[in-house]
Amino acid sequence: MAKPNRRWRILNKRWWILGAAAICIKILSLFPAAVEKYYSLGVYPVIGRCLRFLFGWLPFSAGDIFYVAVSLGILYKLIRFFKAIASKRVGRDYFLSVLRQLALFCLWVYILFNGLWGLNYNRRGIADQLQLRVHPYSTAELETILRLVVDRLNASDSLARRERGVLTDHRYLFTGAKEAYRDLAMTEPAFSCYPPSIKSSLFSILGNYLGFGGYYNPFSGEAQVNTTMPVFTLPFTTCHEMGHQLGYAKENEANFAGYLSAKSSASPVFRYSVYFELYSYAGRELYERDSNRLKPFRERLRPGIRQDFNELRLFYRKYQNPLEPYIRRLYGNYLKANQQPQGIMTYNEVVAWLVAWYERYGAGSV
Repeated sequence: MAKPNRRWRILNKRWWILGAAAICIKILSLFPAAVEKYYSLGVYPVIGRCLRFLFGWLPFSAGDIFYVAVSLGILYKLIRFFKAIASKRVGRDYFLSVLRQLALFCLWVYILFNGLWGLNYNRRGIADQLQLRVHPYSTAELETILRLVVDRLNASDSLARRERGVLTDHRYLFTGAKEAYRDLAMTEPAFSCYPPSIKSSLFSILGNYLGFGGYYNPFSGEAQVNTTMPVFTLPFTTCHEMGHQLGYAKENEANFAGYLSAKSSASPVFRYSVYFELYSYAGRELYERDSNRLKPFRERLRPGIRQDFNELRLFYRKYQNPLEPYIRRLYGNYLKANQQPQGIMTYNEVVAWLVAWYERYGAGSV
């Protein structure tokens, strides 16, 4: 049995190492150019590929299993803690020990989360990479983009509606997303995602109540998709989560990576899905600026598209619950804490990226 002073030396050494690592990560995060060069374009691609090689071949989500295991471990610790309080077997040393364990756990989470992926929140990002000039846009510019989006959406509607049944086979969905990024990488090599690792979330039904369509697991490198959502939303969601997988941590950037890939797809269901999503963002923005100006665009939508929007509204209404506003607020605070001051509205900022893309490459590129 180790002597107490030796145990303390080992414990103190661990604290020093973890504390130093956390401080180094925090200092690096203050320099976006350094994060971009050394982490996002240097270390992270290697980390991402290793995680995808390690877990991508599994037919189930290793990351979700990890979350379950950690949650059960925390629950076990909480039960032991409250049992100890109830039996009055606690004292100053016990509480100090609990606080040390909690602080150690938080340090590990901070280091692993940021080291494996989270530092990408602090990179220069996709605008710098694609040399886009993102700026506040006028209502006229918004209407120009919305007009193009409606044209693309209407054009893809008929073919996409005939073929969307294949999306119920998740293998087709995930293969289609991989091919979309492969096609995009032919002109933009930075978007090469090999090997991919896309999984159906084990928490999909729970996700309907919590309000998420997908998420990226930084501890396993898996892109998770809530496959119980209406099928016409799934292609864009899958491409969005693969955008996170490539290191675009911010939601506006993952949205834009999802847009670039899905519109590059040869599949009409992927093109329909991305323009359906973009209409939602741009239409919401125009409605908030001047609701009357949205009416002509809404009237131009084909009847089947309006029916899809109604189906999506009914889907969300089905899973409304009293916890939803609190969960949205909590998630919004998470986004704000990670370099996204607009919170939930960060998703909507993809419209600004689209305006910048249109200005650089023209209407044919949208």
